[in-house]
Amino acid sequence: MNLGVAVVGMGWMGRVHTRSYLRVRHHYPDLPQPVMISVADGVPGRAEAAAAQFGFGESTLDWRTLVDDPRVHAVSVTAPNFLHREMGVAFAAAGKHLWIEKPVGLAADDARAITGPGQMTVGFNYRHAPAVVKAHALLTAGAIGEVTHARFSFCSDYAASPDDALTWRFERERGGNGVLGDLGSHAVDLIRHLLGEITEVRADTAILIPERRRPLGVTSGHERGTGELGAVENEDWFGAQFRMASQARVSCEASRVAVDSPNAYGFTVYGRTGSLSWDFRRMGELRVRDETIFTGPGDGDFGAFQPGAAIAMSYDDLKVIEASLFLRSIVDGTPHGPTLTDAIRAAEVLEAIEISASTGRNRLVLLKS
Repeated sequence: MNLGVAVVGMGWMGRVHTRSYLRVRHHYPDLPQPVMISVADGVPGRAEAAAAQFGFGESTLDWRTLVDDPRVHAVSVTAPNFLHREMGVAFAAAGKHLWIEKPVGLAADDARAITGPGQMTVGFNYRHAPAVVKAHALLTAGAIGEVTHARFSFCSDYAASPDDALTWRFERERGGNGVLGDLGSHAVDLIRHLLGEITEVRADTAILIPERRRPLGVTSGHERGTGELGAVENEDWFGAQFRMASQARVSCEASRVAVDSPNAYGFTVYGRTGSLSWDFRRMGELRVRDETIFTGPGDGDFGAFQPGAAIAMSYDDLKVIEASLFLRSIVDGTPHGPTLTDAIRAAEVLEAIEISASTGRNRLVLLKS
């Protein structure tokens, strides 16, 4: 099977997607090895450098040239959030298979607008951690009894310094709802994946660093701002209380300004007969009833990477798993892994959080799609 691939957006995540495609054959030899056709990025020189480094056949400044390219069968969209809708709509309508990063635009309507005959996978990578897969299996089997309540936290310090530049991430028009779409989308996806649908929300949000200095040039990642001060327009932090369809209660917090908390992502779930917890920074461990269980072959896709329990896996490994699910969806013609529906559901919950925070009341989450 000849599967031509293009990657649109060659920042950090574009490079992660590219490396994932290249590693698929090492871990999943039964899947077709993608042919790296083209890479697109609007920053002069970035796509050209990526093509030389990773072996793309060509590069372009204009992603639109790829929409009708018959050599391109699948596209990774890893550009900034405000471009997701336009790109996703164009590629999906052209019949391309789509691997698109969360939160798939700035609002639920952006995700709903993307329709087409191809397979679509969304970048909710944390559900692929073997320990999370094991947690899902244990919860499904009732290993800790009926779930009564849970706590999910996605806190990080990537924007904790007030000296970080006022990039698009902090603008409402281009960065959407800030930490809600960035880290909150992951938290909500994990809650839904492990515990089912959210039916009611009560929430608060805050901008904790109200001003930052603008960058004087093109930025990559989180760099120091040296220009004039400007207002931060979207949320740094949110806290929410969820009521689940099962009647379990869940607390959820996310922050991009949590000092001394780099990538502190995880959860604790309480049942009537026990509990389980997971910390991304100890990705291969699952705490069940006060016992630490190390993941190994047989837990999720662990065996595709390592031969024995307790050997560490990485963030990039999770994206290789995601790439394999995307390719398998194309081969089988049926979805594997998180889909556009998951992105829509997460966006609906995040919008309910915003409404609850602004009105000071509970907000019923309407499942519109």
